[in-house]
Amino acid sequence: MEIIKKSEKISSLIINSFHIKDVVLADKFKIDRNILSISTKNISNLIAEEKLVSNIDLKIIKPNNHNLQINTIMDIIPISTKVLGEIGEGITYTLTGVYFMLTGIDKSGRQISDFGSSAGLLKDKIYFGRAGTPSQKDFIISFNVTLASGSAINRSGPIAIHRVCDQYIQLIRNVLKNLSANKSDEKHIFHDKRTPSKKRVAIIKQVAGQGTMYDNLLFPDEPSGFKGGKSIIDLGNMPVILTPNEYRDGALHAMT
Repeated sequence: MEIIKKSEKISSLIINSFHIKDVVLADKFKIDRNILSISTKNISNLIAEEKLVSNIDLKIIKPNNHNLQINTIMDIIPISTKVLGEIGEGITYTLTGVYFMLTGIDKSGRQISDFGSSAGLLKDKIYFGRAGTPSQKDFIISFNVTLASGSAINRSGPIAIHRVCDQYIQLIRNVLKNLSANKSDEKHIFHDKRTPSKKRVAIIKQVAGQGTMYDNLLFPDEPSGFKGGKSIIDLGNMPVILTPNEYRDGALHAMT
């Protein structure tokens, strides 16, 4: 007689969400009473460390204030960090109500884009309220990077932009790590399971890996981060298997 086994848990992921109701400029990074305070003091150091970066302009965009001019959008980045374990398991803290918007241009005025630029009015360039985009009610931290002239068309230029933005976001992640889970606004638990009696299902997702603006990272150190990530280009565009929780936890950082 065939024995039908029950579902077996492989790993678990806990995501604690902290909702942000306001974002302000301050002398230091802080998260307190649903207010995120960010600082510009470290920006000069970030520029000095990246020889291709000429300038960084940081701006807080308040909800429903989207009738403003922007350079081409390179990424919309959530603010999340690992508190315990690696990507896809353990504990992750994430902020809701706020996203980073990474934009770029070079000193000659060339937009950091490949097949098409998204420069223009912000309200016309983002489809708000979709998976991976902020809602009309969210705060947006605009992180606009200016590259040295001629750097926009080389892979090293956009990579430098992503790296310097990730270094800045890490300053917020370091504060987020120290929050108490008891103060989170939501807690979600996700289990990766193996059920021998059911069919095995794989979802195929094809991502770009052509260079410059068309790159994707796998398994960064932090959820949706940059540091430690492996480029799909450097992996030879070969297939990579992700568990549902790895995907959910930001193991794939789309940089296209």
